[in-house]
Formats: sequence, structure tokens, C-alpha cells
Amino acid sequence: MDRFDRTDARILRALCDFPRATGVQLAGLVGMARNTVQTRLGRWDAESVLAPFDRRVAPRDLGFPLRAYIATVVDQHALEQVVTSLAEIPEVLEVVGISGAADLQILAVAADADDLYRIAGAILAVPGVERTTVSVVMHEAIEYRTRPLIDRLAGDR
Repeated sequence: MDRFDRTDARILRALCDFPRATGVQLAGLVGMARNTVQTRLGRWDAESVLAPFDRRVAPRDLGFPLRAYIATVVDQHALEQVVTSLAEIPEVLEVVGISGAADLQILAVAADADDLYRIAGAILAVPGVERTTVSVVMHEAIEYRTRPLIDRLAGDR
């Protein structure tokens, strides 16, 4: 079931354009009653449907300009413990299970190449990790985005 409808998309789009807008300001921007906007914002908060604020902070601004995707093959019997251990490495931003030759895809950040070497070694040292393949991000051609999907749901595309 879809979590957002066309009305939600209009509010989300206004938040994309004016992320610090108050509920009253949002209501004015989208031409809705303040209570309608507040109710929807409250529901999203209660259901944790919006990403946490820390997703808005760029790792490069925290001193980690280098990003890498690390394809990781793990012992399937140790998968849960591997994921738990990876969560304890601060430079590991995201871990997803994937299909194909690897089991996990890890997004990690580093201060520089030497730091990435250290982080890759820490990942490889996790019990249950069998091998890794590191791919350094050279250029971000299209940043992570959902705005085109929001626009489509709002009826613009």
C-alpha cells in the first residue's frame, strides 16, 4: 500500500522547497487548512516515514570526502552477526543485502585513501566476512533524490 497520496506529495514538495517552513507556512504554500497539514505531519512523525535529520548532513562536511561501495561476501550462517558488527564501524553509512555475486553492499566513507584502506581492513576483519571488493566513488553523476517521484505523485509528471 502506498504511504503517500497526492495531497501528501504537495506538502512534501513544499517541504523540499522550504525545509524550515512551519505548519502554517506550509498550509499557505499548498493552499490547505493548517489542521490538515499538521495532521499529516504528525502522522508522518508518528510512523517515522521521513528520513532522520542526519541524512541531510554530507559526510564530506564532517571530514570524510571519500566514498566507496564495498561488495561483501559473507558466511551465510554469520550474516546477522556480520551486520551487527558492521553497524559498529562509524564510517559504514549503509549496508544492504543484494542479489548476485556478493551478499552485502556497504557504503562507507573515509578521510583519504589510507583511511579507506584501514576501514576496508576493519570490514574484512569482521568474523564471517569472506572477501570484499572496494569501488571508490569517483564522481556523483546524479545525487540521491526522490523529488521527481514526489512531483509525479503530486500530478506534475
